[in-house]
Amino acid sequence: MTMSRDNIYALPRDQVGNFQFDESVAEVFPDMISRSVPGYTSILSVIEQLAERLVVASSNVYDLGCSLGATTMLIRGRVPHDVTVHAVDNSAAMVRRLRERLIQDSGDKGCRVEVHQQDLCQTDMVTASMIVLNFTLQFIAADQRTSLLQRCYDAMLPGGGLVLSEKVCFDDPAEQTLLSELHLDFKRACGYSELEIAQKRTSLENTLIPESVSTHVDRLRQAGFETVTPWFQCFNFVSILAIKS
Repeated sequence: MTMSRDNIYALPRDQVGNFQFDESVAEVFPDMISRSVPGYTSILSVIEQLAERLVVASSNVYDLGCSLGATTMLIRGRVPHDVTVHAVDNSAAMVRRLRERLIQDSGDKGCRVEVHQQDLCQTDMVTASMIVLNFTLQFIAADQRTSLLQRCYDAMLPGGGLVLSEKVCFDDPAEQTLLSELHLDFKRACGYSELEIAQKRTSLENTLIPESVSTHVDRLRQAGFETVTPWFQCFNFVSILAIKS
């Protein structure tokens, strides 16, 4: 996939609207997420490994909030051919580009992939051996998060696993300040200007709502997952693995 550089917030704006996964974001998304989320490629690599461990024959995999399908494309080549990966996103721009990518990448590249443009809170899930929410739950309304994770648990086969990756916040003010500043240093090192950082932060204020690690862990345990372990952290970005026994 070609990667256009993210210059969306490079010029000053009179008014910065709420962040949307529209055509302009879809155009630059691989560059945007790699320069905004420290450790993103490491998380993808481990998800690929987890697919080999968790996904069983004749089951379903759900990539909820799939965007351009980075996770889907990695998983499809690592699981049995009778598995179906369901890539779900409510962004028309993301879904269109993923469908085009799958057509271009046709051939014996792995298991079947079905792409769905819909609200993932309305997605029917059954016989799942793996579900991925990779920086997705943070964009879901807070009052819908518990029910979504409960539906994930209920749809999952015993031994299946859910990967939840999120930007998180911290109860301790000093810890919150330190890790936020380190994240800003990361973005500066990746070439974002102070204007870009400030305008994007404004656009995300009412769209991306982070929670603490303990909130995520408690919610997953409440849903029924017996094993819940944060396995990755870089600054204020965390990934959690939850297993249904």
